[in-house]
Amino acid sequence: MITSYYRSPDGQVTSSLDNGALRAAIGSGQGVLWVDLEAASREEAALLSSVFDFHHLAIDDCFNRHIDPAKIDDYGHYLFIITQAISYQAKTERLETTELDLFLGPNYVVSFHAEALPFVDELRRRCGEDGPELARGADFMAHALLDGLVDDYQPAVEELDETLARLEELVLAQPQSSFLQEILVLKRNVQRLRRTIIPQRDVVNRIARGEFPQVVRPETHMYFRDIYDHVVRVEQLVESVRDLADGVLSTYLSALNNRMNEVMKTLSVVATILLPLTFVASIYGMNFENMPELGWEWGYFGLLGAMAAIAVGLVIFFRMRRWF
Repeated sequence: MITSYYRSPDGQVTSSLDNGALRAAIGSGQGVLWVDLEAASREEAALLSSVFDFHHLAIDDCFNRHIDPAKIDDYGHYLFIITQAISYQAKTERLETTELDLFLGPNYVVSFHAEALPFVDELRRRCGEDGPELARGADFMAHALLDGLVDDYQPAVEELDETLARLEELVLAQPQSSFLQEILVLKRNVQRLRRTIIPQRDVVNRIARGEFPQVVRPETHMYFRDIYDHVVRVEQLVESVRDLADGVLSTYLSALNNRMNEVMKTLSVVATILLPLTFVASIYGMNFENMPELGWEWGYFGLLGAMAAIAVGLVIFFRMRRWF
């Protein structure tokens, strides 16, 4: 699906432009043009080269199905930016990433993504209603896309935090082997989120520092700095969640070890009580003829009484020592 919006210098917004109108808008150098390609095929995306004359390496990166780390390439009269949008489903505990590619020129923004993105859909709606994004320049339009992308990070981090807090309570109450897999999955999601955020922080920081004056005006630097602050805040939250995940894993292992120690203590106490009884029984189980006790009338009951006294004595001793 390809959607396009163009706001002319006189404030008129048109949509669904054909290739001729796109060339005219780009050639005028005025107004603001936004073209969004969602799950576009090679044939549909032919306008990237035929109309916009983008470099083939940048176009190939758009169709690369491998997850590329965030980066920014300067092609002189336009920038090519790779970013990663995320979505986290708490029920399935899956963290999904979707690549969002941006071409930022003097008066146009071209976005490319293989899957639907909620913040892009919302931006389309606002542009169709003549929202302020198109009226403030192409660089501000790029800011709106990046801002929506980054805003989706914090809810995902908060859900991860809540899930880990729930797991911590369950682990403290009663550790179970099923919790280990959940903890490890969450740790993997947190690590993946961290690897996604850090490169994007550097990309936004480069734009906010004013490295690309040919397409990003000085008056919009403050807006990109605001995005940078949001990314740094999310990064700090991710680091906190990662520490919490390590703590929950340590708590689980400690609780499991304590539980194992209790089991071993119980087994040790039982074995210690039975050991002298086994020793006595093994002595009188030997087949020697000259064993005086075998001829006693009350020898059997006396031996049972002695074994019971030994067992009771050991139980009292262990209780006094608070071994159980």
